[in-house]
Amino acid sequence: MSANADLQRRLDVASRAAWEAGKITLRYFQTGVAVELKADDSPVTIADKESERFLSGLLHREFPKDGFLGEESGETPGSSGYRWIVDPIDGTKSFVQGVPLYGVMVGLVDQADDPVVGAVCLPALGELVSAARGGGCYFNGRRVQVSKVKTIGEACIAATDLELFEETGTKASFDRVQSAARMTRTWGDCYGHLLVATGRAEVMLDPILAEWDSTALLPILEEAGGSFTDWKGNRTVFGKSGVSTNGHVRQELFDLLNAKA
Repeated sequence: MSANADLQRRLDVASRAAWEAGKITLRYFQTGVAVELKADDSPVTIADKESERFLSGLLHREFPKDGFLGEESGETPGSSGYRWIVDPIDGTKSFVQGVPLYGVMVGLVDQADDPVVGAVCLPALGELVSAARGGGCYFNGRRVQVSKVKTIGEACIAATDLELFEETGTKASFDRVQSAARMTRTWGDCYGHLLVATGRAEVMLDPILAEWDSTALLPILEEAGGSFTDWKGNRTVFGKSGVSTNGHVRQELFDLLNAKA
């Protein structure tokens, strides 16, 4: 099997896994599901746990030599060099609130820890965005690209929890971007990043992100013609933060983020 064919098979499985896991989450969506708090005070539900069990089982059956890292179950080593990194519900707070802007994220890194496949299902919206390295980005089966907006002054900026900017000392940077932008909206979590990939926003800012929040996004953004970096502008999903752009506004954005107060 060629490298491209192997990645395409992995993308097909990732997309199916995200879509089917999404169906599991819908069984509990808007049902008043019980919420537990993890050690970091973030919420988790039975839907998160069942979604991850399904993802782990399917991916292990299809690729038994691959490693696996899940937000809820932790790490399972593999021998192939590939490692799946998944978030069974990204946006659990939205899920618990009954808001449909949450997603199931399935990402894959290669032997160099470089993300090569990403699939994100937004179950309550019936949306799937997916990409494999070198193969383009697809939104419900239709190839998509980032917007052609050239300046922050014309841009729509998305962000997650505004309190995180206070907590991370990045509020001044965010305020500069918000003041310069045409529009700012708190379309949070993976949804905001997918808006950038599909040309419906130009920037998404997340001052705190784990690798399971990020891995699926990098190939999606890059194959759509955009960029995914950490807050410092490094191309990585392990930087504990995330910035998606349409590429055209990236330099101006980082000039604003890094400007002296």
